[in-house]
Amino acid sequence: MSNLSKLLLPLALAAAITACSKPADQAAAPAAAPAETAAPAEAAAAAPAAPEAAAIQVAAGTYKLDPTHTDVLVQWNHLGFSNPTAHFGNADGTLVYDAADVTKSTVEVTLPLSGLNSFTAKFDEHLRSADFFDAAKFPTATFKSTKVEAAGTNKLTVTGDLTVKGVTKPVVLDVTINGAGEHPMMKVPSVGFDATTTFKRSEFGIGAYAPNVSDDVKVRITTEATIPKAEEAKAE
Repeated sequence: MSNLSKLLLPLALAAAITACSKPADQAAAPAAAPAETAAPAEAAAAAPAAPEAAAIQVAAGTYKLDPTHTDVLVQWNHLGFSNPTAHFGNADGTLVYDAADVTKSTVEVTLPLSGLNSFTAKFDEHLRSADFFDAAKFPTATFKSTKVEAAGTNKLTVTGDLTVKGVTKPVVLDVTINGAGEHPMMKVPSVGFDATTTFKRSEFGIGAYAPNVSDDVKVRITTEATIPKAEEAKAE
């Protein structure tokens, strides 16, 4: 080994020892974290609220229900397996609407059990039998309002007496006004509603097979009504 090599070897060893003994705090700093973005909550708070639905203006008057566009659907649970429905058609009814004071409005509806349709003829016969509606003795079901209240924009609460199989009990309908205005074909004031309620069928003497077949029955109603031309002429 030359004298120069003997001289450089200790210096190289010293440099290596020095490099390995540097404290950790002298190591390269990690890359800076990116700046946080604005909180989503702040952006949401700045968004404008959705505008409230405009109130539908219903003309005052005496309306007749349109049976062609009135559908009363009832639904129940069968043994926990299915949720069948049945339809009541051919409704006949009158709505008296007071635009100045909705609490003075009234509604009366008659549903002929001849219009009952479960979509299965054999089951229709069973429903009309004495086990359920006993339609031969009680051919209609009726509803007559006892109180009408505003329940928000385009919403009403209608309390009334439901009579089924000769038994009368109070029920409450949650009503939505769908639209109102001149009927585009008949050119008379018209209005449309949806309504829902739930009642216990056993309270009306039609509780066969409960509770295996649910006692609670859900009701969904959609209807249109118009002021007949003769009535409109009288109002004018």
